[in-house]
Order: sequence, then structure tokens, then C-alpha cells
Amino acid sequence: MNHSLEDIFSAISSKRVLVVGDLMLDRYIWGDASRLSPEAPVPVVRVDRETAVAGGAANVAINLAALGAGSVELFGWIGKDEAGACLQGLLREGGVHLSEGAADAAHQTITKTRVVCRRQQVCRLDCEKEPAAYALTEEALRSYIAPAAARVDAILLSDYAKGILTPQSIRAIQSLPNRPAVLTLDPKPRSGIDYSGLMLLTPNRSEALRLAGIEDIPGMAFPAEAVCRAIHEAWAPKHLVVTMGPDGMLLAENGTPLERIPTFAREVFDVSGAGDTVIAALTLAMAAGIPLPDAARFANTAAGVVVGKLGTATASPDEIRAYAKTLLKG
Repeated sequence: MNHSLEDIFSAISSKRVLVVGDLMLDRYIWGDASRLSPEAPVPVVRVDRETAVAGGAANVAINLAALGAGSVELFGWIGKDEAGACLQGLLREGGVHLSEGAADAAHQTITKTRVVCRRQQVCRLDCEKEPAAYALTEEALRSYIAPAAARVDAILLSDYAKGILTPQSIRAIQSLPNRPAVLTLDPKPRSGIDYSGLMLLTPNRSEALRLAGIEDIPGMAFPAEAVCRAIHEAWAPKHLVVTMGPDGMLLAENGTPLERIPTFAREVFDVSGAGDTVIAALTLAMAAGIPLPDAARFANTAAGVVVGKLGTATASPDEIRAYAKTLLKG
């Protein structure tokens, strides 16, 4: 890296980021199952404990704060319900400022509850409304997002296809006066979505193939040049970072592949949330003017910390420093 970790941490410490996206509460029910129910062929889970963490765009925002951002503002819909109150508490603890207009009685907080036995997920229970119920309103754009956009160094759009990010809302955010030049997006590809006009797009391997219109055939080598060219022709992001799981990251600029960065992870317990860490780290680094290769290596190191933890997680500067030292020794 041309920029050391300390250079990057110093540079990002004053950067302010606005996150707009789908907010969720991730609940976990931890227990054990040793027998089947006499009522149906399903396991009987004896519950030991229950935990909750921020999910979706809320996890992205907490990752930004954990990485050392100067300030993090967040907008996405939550309900005035028990799950919403829990999520607000988690955001406060994580150092994230949730827009006062985000909590609305007309909305239901999106909640995903996972039942886990011996580190194996048994099932997931989702509580949410249809995407149309979470659409971004003109009032919210004018009253909450526009003022925040004028006072931050970057806007991060966190798309989980739950309703707040649509071609119309993305264009509206892009068109805001006095918004920062750094506009990044972690996509959830679907029919009709438009991702043009971004500084950075961060799909994973399967998402990149879908964006490029290329079939994902088992065992197929990743067609880097074709993918980067197709995505650039469709939406022309300045920077493209494809997260490849155990194969690291593919970096591209203006449709041309630059390099592949091998994964820095040594032990992988859970990849959930790693994409949130990557987009958070990349956005902060780009807001600080860090070149893409150094920004990607920083993000890759942070993701290596996160995948070594169970469940959605964050990486603090001290954890990243310690992890980087183990990589140098290895």
C-alpha cells in the first residue's frame, strides 16, 4: 500500500457520510435441538438466549462509525414498534445518527429472525411489508435527505431491494443540489433498476454476472473483462469492485479491470455482513481521496476481521491494526 493504515485512519477520521437504504433488525434465537417434534417432522429447539443486531443499511452505518468516520447519518424507514425501538437503541450505541423522520407509524420495521442451533441456522422468519410500502417520499427527500446531503463528504446507498431505492429515488438523490461527488452503491440487481452515474458500484460475484447479463454456470471461470465491460456500458460507474468471496476482490476503473486482490481472511466463520464492511471502508477511503487500490486493500483487511466473527459484525481500527500485523507475520 502506498498509503499506510495509519494514513488512512487519519484521513477518514474527519469524513462525514450519509447512508440511505433499507433498514433491518437482525434477531437471533440461539439454542439446541436434540429431538423431533411429535407434531411434525421438525426439530424442537430449546432456547438458550436471544440477541439482536442492526441489519441491512443500519449495519452499513454502524460499520462506518466503527471504522472511525467523523460522523454517520442514516435514513431509512422503521416503524414505531418494538423492533424499531430496539434498532434505534443499537444505532445510538453504535454512534450513528438516525434521521428524526425515519421512524414512522405507517411503516413496519423489517425484521429477520434466525433460529440457530450449534452454529447451524435452522430457519429464518421474516417480518416486512411489500417494497411499495417503503418507497422514498418527496417529503422525506426534501426534509431529511437533502439537508444531510449538503453537509456530508459522501453518500452511500445500501440497496437490499426492500423498497427505498428505486430508479426514481436514486435519480432524485443524484440530482440533489450541493451533494458530495462521492456517491457509492452496494447493489441488489433486479429488473428495471438503474445504477448509472455512480462513483463506485460494489456487487458480489453473482450480482456482477447478473448485472452483466452473463449466466452463472457452475465451475465457470469468472469472465472479468466481459463483466467489467458490460457493466460499464450499461451504467458507467467510475470504479467497480467485485467481491469474490474466497477469491478476493476484482478492481476496475472505467470498464477496464485493474487487478485482483487476494482475500486476506485466514479463518472464515460467517460471511454475512462482509459486503457491508467493504462498501463502508471503500466509501470512507474514497471520501478521503485514497486511490482505489489502497482503498480496496484497506477494505479487504477490514472484511478479513469481520468474517472471523459469527453473525453480522464490525471491524474497529484496533482490530484491523492487529489483524494486519498477523498477516505480515504470516
